[in-house]
Amino acid sequence: MRRAGAVVGKLLAFLKGRVAPGVKTRDVDRAAFDFIKTHPGAEPAFLGYKGYPASICVSVNEEVVHGIPGERVIREGDVVSIDAGVKLDGFYGDAAITMPVGAVSPQALRLIEVTRRALARAIDLATPEHRLSDLSHAIQQAVEGERFGVVRDFVGHGIGRAMHEDPPIPNYGPPNRGPRLQPGMVLAIEPMVTMGSWEVEVLRDGWTAVTKDRSLAAHFEHTIAITEQGPEVLTRD
Repeated sequence: MRRAGAVVGKLLAFLKGRVAPGVKTRDVDRAAFDFIKTHPGAEPAFLGYKGYPASICVSVNEEVVHGIPGERVIREGDVVSIDAGVKLDGFYGDAAITMPVGAVSPQALRLIEVTRRALARAIDLATPEHRLSDLSHAIQQAVEGERFGVVRDFVGHGIGRAMHEDPPIPNYGPPNRGPRLQPGMVLAIEPMVTMGSWEVEVLRDGWTAVTKDRSLAAHFEHTIAITEQGPEVLTRD
């Protein structure tokens, strides 16, 4: 899982340099596919998953998650989220980043930073002395304390020999609930945060989830191993 996670981390670092005004989202997807294939044995985990037609998800502005790359042109001032997964030697890695494109509003920058910080706070608690919902509660507190919305329709998840495994990891809820974290668990923690209402809807393509009020959204994710020594981020770039 360290090997699969390392490819995902490197991939997202690589794609940061490919997101720019005038670039089509399909071009970012093609760059992702080509990059993954430079790593022997690595496969894009999303391509063909339940019929998904691309190697990565590229979600722009009001798109929260699962944006299908296509003809959409990235523009100055956009907020772009990229979610990527890799399968290698039978194991999966999964991570996501959100980035501003050129000059964006101070509020958009704050949204991105709050989402990043919420993930970091949850990772800090990914230790054997905590329960699963402690992570959920930490994310909700970090986000709603800054007056942003926490998406409830999509959650983090366990990950290993399948991309989505138990347990589901909501980004909200009371602390001290659910299973106690154990060394050897691997979790994909992924806060999805909106500038307005937490409510989302899925577009007619059956994949792209957008905010109902069309407010901006951000998404960060890492694959984390629980160890006796503390959390190990497997998808760091």
